[in-house]
Amino acid sequence: MRERYDPEQIEGKWQRSWEQEKLFQASDDPGRKKHYLLEMFPYPSGKLHMGHIRNYSIGDVVARYKMMRGYNVLHPMGWDAFGMPAENAALENETHPAKWTYDNIGYMKSQLKRMGFSYDWDRELATCDVDYYKWEQLIFIKMYERGLVYRKKALVNWCQECQTVLANEQVEAGRCWRCHGEVDKKELEGWFFRITAYAEELLEYCDKLPGWPEKVIAMQKNWIGKSIGAEIDFPLEDGDGAITVFTTRQDTLYGATFMVLAPEHPLVLELCKGRREEAEVRSFVEKVRRQDLIMRTAEEMEKEGVFLGTRCINPLTGRRMPIYTANFVLMEYGTGAIMAVPTHDQRDFEFAKKYRIPMIVVIQPPGEELDQATMTGAYTGDGIMVNSPPFDGMDNRQAMEAIADYLEEKGVGRRAVNYRLRDWQISRQRYWGAPIPIIYCDHCGVQPVPEEDLPVVLPLDVEPKESGRSPLPDLRSFVETTCPRCRGLARRETDTMDTFVESSWYFSRFTCPDYDQGPLERERLEYWMPVDQYIGGIEHAILHLLYSRFYTKVLRDMDIGSFDEPFINLLTQGMVITDGAKMSKSKGNIVDPDDMIERYGADTTRLFSLFAAPPEKDLDWKEEGVEGSYRFLHRVWRLVHELRNYLSEQPHPKVRSDLPRDLWEIRQKVHKTIKKVTEDIERFHFNTAIAAVMELVNHIYQTKDEIEDTPLARSVWQETLESLALLLSPFVPHIAEELWEGLGKEVSVIKAPWPEYEREAIAEEEILVVVQVNGKLRDRLLIPASAEEQEIRERALASPKVKRHIEGKAVKKTIFVPKKLVNIVCA
Repeated sequence: MRERYDPEQIEGKWQRSWEQEKLFQASDDPGRKKHYLLEMFPYPSGKLHMGHIRNYSIGDVVARYKMMRGYNVLHPMGWDAFGMPAENAALENETHPAKWTYDNIGYMKSQLKRMGFSYDWDRELATCDVDYYKWEQLIFIKMYERGLVYRKKALVNWCQECQTVLANEQVEAGRCWRCHGEVDKKELEGWFFRITAYAEELLEYCDKLPGWPEKVIAMQKNWIGKSIGAEIDFPLEDGDGAITVFTTRQDTLYGATFMVLAPEHPLVLELCKGRREEAEVRSFVEKVRRQDLIMRTAEEMEKEGVFLGTRCINPLTGRRMPIYTANFVLMEYGTGAIMAVPTHDQRDFEFAKKYRIPMIVVIQPPGEELDQATMTGAYTGDGIMVNSPPFDGMDNRQAMEAIADYLEEKGVGRRAVNYRLRDWQISRQRYWGAPIPIIYCDHCGVQPVPEEDLPVVLPLDVEPKESGRSPLPDLRSFVETTCPRCRGLARRETDTMDTFVESSWYFSRFTCPDYDQGPLERERLEYWMPVDQYIGGIEHAILHLLYSRFYTKVLRDMDIGSFDEPFINLLTQGMVITDGAKMSKSKGNIVDPDDMIERYGADTTRLFSLFAAPPEKDLDWKEEGVEGSYRFLHRVWRLVHELRNYLSEQPHPKVRSDLPRDLWEIRQKVHKTIKKVTEDIERFHFNTAIAAVMELVNHIYQTKDEIEDTPLARSVWQETLESLALLLSPFVPHIAEELWEGLGKEVSVIKAPWPEYEREAIAEEEILVVVQVNGKLRDRLLIPASAEEQEIRERALASPKVKRHIEGKAVKKTIFVPKKLVNIVCA
């Protein structure tokens, strides 16, 4: 063992050793208890950033700890390699997306290896590899055959900058989740996954995920958005047909005085066609389509609309209701149409006031009487039904059920459940993605590519266009093909799949990446899945995590797997920030992991990222904190180097009375630290686990020079230093390996069992403290001998026997005799 700590030499040495021994290669062994640990795989964007480092360091602690606890650990890594980020970056750098992607994969892989992460590289996969997306195309076809994939023309979210469609979940505050450019509405034909077929199960199983953060569960429930109510048909006044609305407040139907359609509703332009209002309506629709969906429904947003020049009929009152289109109604919710009840909905109230539309009160609050002529706002609470024959006098909550029955009896409505969730639009008009395996024939129509003709390979001998538009539609060698049914001329689908399709099942493919007979091998899949611990950012709460849950259920129903959910436990780690701001190139506050490794080594970089904040909190990167972690590792090195010549593997007594007090206190500190670190790792409290190890090191430094060199002392030092190396190994594995070897060990520290604390060793020696009130004995307390004066005073005052005698009295002073007595003096 060298005298000086040299991270560069040590880390390279042990990384080579781990690779040669294949220490992290997972074996498919059903006889062993498994632990599948996975961090969300990265986009091969060019270089790792500190957010990556933190995420993967968190996962590596758990993986190494579980290995030392005897688990068969699967800890794989791969690359989310398709999609717009790679394509856009390749365009900017004037290279092909394939070259850009694979070059980045090579570089980022070398960075991960330099950090010493315990990945099973034999399972590495990239979603842009044909061997991966071939099976994704097969799953698409199986979903198509089951009716879970369909094509339709729809008003979609269109990012002009990225030149592609976005799913609803990929639009954030009216902007593209990738480039942050404005999102418009555009009518296009595209392919959809019928995720709504699983809406109820996705919602139900939210309550079966106790290992997920409550915030993520709440976000998913809100996005699925289940509402229970009724669908009601409002016949058009002049013409056939009706407008169907979904409402959760059928109790207010008698107060509906006008109808509002979303500007995107297909009836808007149809109903105003040929009327004098048509030009105004068309202008309004175009204006609203460019507005942000979130802002349109915000309370502070001014409610605007235009009359379509026609009316519908309230099916229960017969009232003629003017039909408007307005900015506050969204096509994404319900049917895209609402019955407006201005007396009992604030948005409707504001709109009715602005456009002078009549109002009718149909629910009176208990003990009050509302007058629509003098109301200053909508009444949205419960109460008694009025102006609603034959339901007048009923409690409005009871009336909901009665009115639902009445609607069904009259044939003008029905009970209904609505979900906010919409089907997943997966067609992307970009090049760098998995081709959709569909063929169009003028005679036979839409045909899935036969399984034996898979994969549909993305051609690599073509360059993406600078505009971002896909070159595939213009590539005859790709487009022109043969119909699998009639063998006539046909053409291929030129859209590619949303990159979130790839990331919706990669975790399952990691269990059998070499399997070539289908997407997944049942036996290995069932052994490893579901993932025991998944780690990633909360920004994926709706997108990736919801899609992955859906995809898992689809594969289950195809009898490919038997599990219902992909991830048992989920940790959403915080961001890495600098001076309170998120790291970004534009702000110039990026910390380069390569620079950190060069200056301090991988172990220091890992240590600070784990110590500076709990995993779920944001980490504020501080250079002085990195320096502190570096100094700590030097202190550990010097300590072990100094004491390694004073060790003995001879067993020592484990009974307090058989060891000198100073040696027993060291043993006690060691075993308390083992207990603390073990519990904290289990709870992901890595920062406090590391702090406990630091306290142990400080304690050793404070006591080592006062302890006489005896055979007993050497035996205690042996246990102490071995425990120190073992406790450090999940956090800083390179230095732990070197220290372990320096202690005479011939096998890797990760092959050693995790240390177990001894209950007898952590038991505190106790003393009897007498508690008096005004000099009279009131209680006797057993107190740990190590307790400080403040703790003893607090426990004395907290004693129920003492409380009875000081209640209502002022404590003037407390007399303390160390290790013997507390006397509380009251007025």
